[in-house]
Amino acid sequence: MNFAREGRPFIFAATLMALAMGAAADRWPMPLLTAAAIVCVLLAVWVAYFFRDPERQGERGPRLVIAPADGKVVQVVEVDEPAFMHGRALRIAIFMNVFSVHVNRYPVSGRVAYTHHNPGKFLNAAVDKASLENEMSSVGLESGVHRVLVRQIAGLIARRIVTYSRPGDQAEQGERFGLIRFGSRVDVYMPSDSAPRVRVGDQTAAGTTVIAELP
Repeated sequence: MNFAREGRPFIFAATLMALAMGAAADRWPMPLLTAAAIVCVLLAVWVAYFFRDPERQGERGPRLVIAPADGKVVQVVEVDEPAFMHGRALRIAIFMNVFSVHVNRYPVSGRVAYTHHNPGKFLNAAVDKASLENEMSSVGLESGVHRVLVRQIAGLIARRIVTYSRPGDQAEQGERFGLIRFGSRVDVYMPSDSAPRVRVGDQTAAGTTVIAELP
């Protein structure tokens, strides 16, 4: 199993804590210490599970938009996007819970033409106003004649967005471009006449699920 590099310090710390508590419970066999050791072991397993980074394969193509995140589709809607799309766009929003894989992947191939980090609030990422008020990081991609924007949005628990992308970088569809720690949301904006291939309530797998076709 692969793990996201940003998660390795957390995995190490949780494992060290579990080993220390296990050693203490073995030396002083008291119910309280035993219970604490079990909790620490479960926490270490969960932390490793949260930062898992499985390899992903799936359908690829210049007209396909691939899910950038694991999770549940909470919006498929046409909106205004002035920052990079400069007009109307189709937005597909994917909500990640604390059990989802949190590594994010490029939805299309192309050139990174725009990046922007916006500090903000930490509202529940599933609600609509999170896309306006929450902490977020945006990456705009020029893919052939089309523009596609992918936006990482922090959530109620998430407090750290990691984005590797820099203007001028080449993006490869399905490759990793960042992650968000502990529950969050990723929105994808594409031309308004794109054809969605998912509906609200559908589950997605980053780098695998095709969520739309470009015009």
